[in-house]
Amino acid sequence: MSGQSYEKAGVKGQGEALSSIVRHLGPTLALPDTAAVLTDFGGYASVLKVSEDLAIAISTDGVGTKTLIASAMDRYDTIGFDCMAMNVNDIICVGARPIAMVDYLGVHTLDETRLEEILRGLGAAAKEAGVAIPGGELAQLPEVIGSDGKSPGDETAFDLVGTCIGTLHPDDMILGRSIRAGDALIGIASSGIHSNGLTLARTVLLKGAGYRLGDEIGRLGCTLGEELLRPTEIYVRAATSLWDVGIETKGLVHITSDGFTNLCRLEAEVGYDIDSLPPVPEIFKLIKEAGDVPDAEMHRVFNMGVGLVVVVPQEEAARAIVTLSDAGYRATAIGRTDGDVGTVNLREAGLVGRLDSGESTFTAL
Repeated sequence: MSGQSYEKAGVKGQGEALSSIVRHLGPTLALPDTAAVLTDFGGYASVLKVSEDLAIAISTDGVGTKTLIASAMDRYDTIGFDCMAMNVNDIICVGARPIAMVDYLGVHTLDETRLEEILRGLGAAAKEAGVAIPGGELAQLPEVIGSDGKSPGDETAFDLVGTCIGTLHPDDMILGRSIRAGDALIGIASSGIHSNGLTLARTVLLKGAGYRLGDEIGRLGCTLGEELLRPTEIYVRAATSLWDVGIETKGLVHITSDGFTNLCRLEAEVGYDIDSLPPVPEIFKLIKEAGDVPDAEMHRVFNMGVGLVVVVPQEEAARAIVTLSDAGYRATAIGRTDGDVGTVNLREAGLVGRLDSGESTFTAL
């Protein structure tokens, strides 16, 4: 593979880690006496049945190295949206309505202004997502956050993680089991890079190409730092708008790292034929050009302009797009399911993707 890649930037695959998770944590799924675990590892959220009429979905996620951009820009009012979005967007993918999130904020040094901005962003994001933040944890860890434990380290360093819960009826889980060949794929636009692939983006743009975060980039219409800090889209209203009008959502897929191969996380005996993607946002074009990043790697690491994919019956596709548009989202028909089980065909890019034991790959069609 020529050009820059995620692994060269320092991010390894997770196949071995997932194997350890199953081996050591798998036996715990049978331990609760008051709840039955309805899902296995590998889904966007775990679902536990607590009564005949109630199940709880739970998921945890962070914002990754986007915190480094926020610290370098000394701007912290958007990062809370990323934390909220990365969590609630996973919860809706199992058919649950998010109701609450708690956060963990680990800092090198407690700074009141920085804390105020982060919490203000979290509060605004909670309002948009319609969830409560009833608690959380603030930890001051100067020897852990932003330091090697031997030197003073970076006083602006921090980490931000959330854990979100949602509720649903046990019979209403959305795992993709009802998907059949011929169903429609609806793509909902991302707001940009979201919170995945920042390590590769920083390596390519800042270290490789020599850009600075304060550089005005004409094709982006803003500074590079502002583009990289653009908040992750919150898709709660997208899902609930479809549910509220009775449109059957057979599958919901949050397009994060691993790109469109996330479709293979659905429990469906189908393949995915994508033949009409929206225009690729300029930030991804800039990354590709600056680092000579192959198309396969770009589609494996980044969302490439689509942040959520919804699978609906073909006859409901047009109404779903109108409903999503009315809810404030840009949505388009991007393809359909087919009989090529376990594959994602990206026709325009000339790539076929697969997800095997947690490892994603894209190769030429």
